[in-house]
Amino acid sequence: MHLVINGQPREMAEIASASTVHDLIQALGLKGDRVAIEHNGEIVSRPAWAETPVADGDRFEIVHFVGGGSGR
Repeated sequence: MHLVINGQPREMAEIASASTVHDLIQALGLKGDRVAIEHNGEIVSRPAWAETPVADGDRFEIVHFVGGGSGR
């Protein structure tokens, strides 16, 4: 399947036509509790990931949350 992820075209052979956003997150090896997903210009809530289908040509913006800080 051809997808655009964070502005970069990607071929995702591991994503089938019946896949969901949840499947995509797993295929990318991401921790679901540390990312936010925009799918074709719309934010997808975490509870909707398992119900949101992925189609050829879809566009995703994936933001990773990173811990850290000053430690004060």
